[in-house]
Amino acid sequence: MDRERHLQEIARLLKIHPVVAILGPRQCGKTTLARRFVSRMPSRRPANSFDLEDETDLARLEAPKLALEELRGLVVIDEIQRRPALFETLRVLADRRPVRSRFLILGSASRDMIRQGSESLAGRIGFLELPPFTAEEVAAKDLRKLWMRGGFPKSFLAASADASRQWRKDYISTFLERDIPALGFRIPANFMRRFWTMLAHYHGQIFNASEIGRSLGLSNDTMRRYLDVLSGTFMVRQLQPWHENLGKRQVKSPKIYFRDSGIFHALLGTWTEKDLRTHPRLGASWEGWVLEEVIRAHVAAPEEAYFWATHSQTELDLLIVQDNRRIGYEIKYTDAPRLTPSMRIALRDLKLNELVVIFPGNQSFPLADKIRAAGFETFLQRSPRAALPS
Repeated sequence: MDRERHLQEIARLLKIHPVVAILGPRQCGKTTLARRFVSRMPSRRPANSFDLEDETDLARLEAPKLALEELRGLVVIDEIQRRPALFETLRVLADRRPVRSRFLILGSASRDMIRQGSESLAGRIGFLELPPFTAEEVAAKDLRKLWMRGGFPKSFLAASADASRQWRKDYISTFLERDIPALGFRIPANFMRRFWTMLAHYHGQIFNASEIGRSLGLSNDTMRRYLDVLSGTFMVRQLQPWHENLGKRQVKSPKIYFRDSGIFHALLGTWTEKDLRTHPRLGASWEGWVLEEVIRAHVAAPEEAYFWATHSQTELDLLIVQDNRRIGYEIKYTDAPRLTPSMRIALRDLKLNELVVIFPGNQSFPLADKIRAAGFETFLQRSPRAALPS
């Protein structure tokens, strides 16, 4: 799978910053992308690589400054979240003049989760969030497969549906039993699995810590901590509510969405399209998948993506606020989207530049002034993603 946009973005960021971090969930393709980037480099500029899951490389970095200060060219360090203390060493090395080396670091935790380390590199580090495969990267004929299996390369590219199913089951177990403890969280795997499974039934809904906590016999604070762990490891998105002084009572808790539809389906137990078509969470599954794709298409940061809802039941699935523009999205699993009073209210009250209703298909047509319906395939063809500079 050619991920040219991301390769170009790495090159662009390395021209600006001495350190570039590629962050994303485990097994989303970070290491493969870094190797491909290195393979394109001129041979006169060799790269040095360290994998912090490899005992030999860990031993090489016991004295990190001594190990890194004499290296030239590009230095790649994988699984940086396992040694956050390395950030301070990287700060010292990044400040050398003239610049002797640049660092490409890969991590399976968000910048919020490794904030203490990344803050020491403020002004010296650029971030690229690498998602699993996206709808823009696959052929139109494979979109339904992407929805069902999710975008993790080994799930999407598996030779069969059964192989994809087994990979996702193993991924979930490894994540719970090895990855979370490796990040320093002492959370029993069985408790986190129950929480994560229960969260699948809140996909696309307001997070209710007390309701889930009562079901699991755990406190609200514990539920929020578990949610933050899943958010910080790119498993779950907490979509924050948009607030303005509109004279209306507005919802103030986040909505929860699984960031990968394949993992969501695995925890829901819907392994086939037949399973999903008869499941009550069918519409929520499609809404969450498309919502994630729209956010990626806009390259929207968390502080640029919101939902909006009032206690009088007026709502908007997604609000993107970028470049002094406000674009609203309603996501409907229907073959005949219709204009609703809620859409008109959202357009007026939020002062939207445009409201787009996304539904399955490849058609596009107006519903009202500044409100249009767009089939998902049509939306992808006219993606708002800005072209990356070469």
